[in-house]
Amino acid sequence: MYLGIKNTKIMKNVIFFGIIFAMVTASVSAENITTASEYFNSVSEFYGTIKDFEASVEITAAKKEMAGDVSFKRPDLLRIDFTNPAGQVIAFNGSNLTIYLPEASAILNQEVQSDGSSAGGAGLATPEGLSLMKRYYTIAYEIGQDPVPLEDGSDEKVIKFILYRRNSSEAFKNIKLAVTPETKLIRRIEATTSHGEVFTFDFHDYKLNQDIPDQRFIYDAPSSANNYNNFLFSE
Repeated sequence: MYLGIKNTKIMKNVIFFGIIFAMVTASVSAENITTASEYFNSVSEFYGTIKDFEASVEITAAKKEMAGDVSFKRPDLLRIDFTNPAGQVIAFNGSNLTIYLPEASAILNQEVQSDGSSAGGAGLATPEGLSLMKRYYTIAYEIGQDPVPLEDGSDEKVIKFILYRRNSSEAFKNIKLAVTPETKLIRRIEATTSHGEVFTFDFHDYKLNQDIPDQRFIYDAPSSANNYNNFLFSE
């Protein structure tokens, strides 16, 4: 009987300790939980400290693959020099968007409001683009707050977000972001339009705060090319 009573007290103590441990662990776990919005804000804040960056970018649009080098400088200068298709350029100087299409010998010009996304999905990977996403999209983890493979079979781990538009006037129905947790840099953007078209931007080899000169964003298109103004609103 004595041993039985003793064992019962031991078990009670073990259970009591287990309950206390579970409560402490739950408390610690709760403190470590970061909501998607909080994590996204930390990424946005980090991008706010970047003066300029260069990166390689691979773009898939309507199953067409493109590649090039992107340059960004605060507050809203952005340029993409393509290697595929070779010679193609997208340049945004804060008020005017210029696209040079060498295959068509055409220059497309458009005066636009500076909103961080004027040069397409690549413009979303900027402080202004992230601010826009916070304003016009609801933010959630696609899988959870822990790093997961970038894609099936990949050893590269990222934090995945999915953003849903707040109203139907936004161009993209949803936007998926993959962020490298160690650097808080955007690794991939996947944006889906209302018509189901998917645009994917993969960023590699970032170089931060290189003191890029403003001249980088001045593009002198070939004089022999045909100019088309306000192309975004042309029939």
